[in-house]
Order: sequence, then structure tokens, then C-alpha cells
Amino acid sequence: MKTLVTYFSASGTTAALAEALAERLGADLFEIRPESPYSPADLRWTNPLARCNREKIGSRDVPVKELPDLTGYDLVFLGFPIWYYGAPNVVNTFCKGCGWAGKKLALFATSGGSGIGKTAEKLRPFLPGGPEIVGADVFRTQADLISWAESLV
Repeated sequence: MKTLVTYFSASGTTAALAEALAERLGADLFEIRPESPYSPADLRWTNPLARCNREKIGSRDVPVKELPDLTGYDLVFLGFPIWYYGAPNVVNTFCKGCGWAGKKLALFATSGGSGIGKTAEKLRPFLPGGPEIVGADVFRTQADLISWAESLV
């Protein structure tokens, strides 16, 4: 089964998990990068005027630098931090731009306190082609993520 690990990471936490997962599974790795990178001030969620808050509250698309070609991949792992009980808008924009028909999708998230909640349900409208979501959870350790992921491949 050809596998791709894609991820968006604001502070490096999700990146570390994604890199370890891709290495363990022998999967390809793709970083979701916004056209305009986030600064530390942009990510200061305690400031109501911070970019991360304006984007989430305003439901704005966040343009991404590039999209991967998902042709040939059977399973895609998609990792991101939880923002406002869901995926960051940059992840939504990324998902809208990809062709998901016939794919299996596994969502892994990082969070300082929230669970996965209804994240998969909230992401569905941004997934053209309706992939089969085979799992979704929040992880804090590489060991837990890898154990879960290996049960899916």
C-alpha cells in the first residue's frame, strides 16, 4: 500500500510526529506550507487579533505554496494541530485543492488539551471526492501515533 504522510505544523510538534511516522512506515512526506508563513505573533492565540484567530473566526481560505499529486497513493495520513476544535484553515484549503477520490485518509492531530471531537466531520466538506476516513485521533507521543498508524496499513 503506497502511503503519504502530509502535515501542517505551526510550532514543530506535529512536524516531529509526522517525520517519525513517515520514517517508520517508509512513506513519502509532504509539508503543508502557507504562502505567507506564520510568525510567532500570528500564532499567539491569546491575542484576539492574531492571524490564527482572524482566519478561524472569519472562515478564510489560507493559500498554500503547493499541493502534492495524490495519484498512486492508497493511504494518506494528514496531521495538524487542533485550532478551535478543528483543523486550521490552511489544512482546509489544502484539502480542497487535492483529489481524494478512492483514497483512504487517516487524521492525526496534536493538541495542548482538546480531543479530536468532530474534527473529521468538520473536514468532510473540504474533501472533494469523498475519501474513506479510516481513523482520527489526537496524539502526544510518537509511540502512540506509530502504534495506531501501523494498525491501519
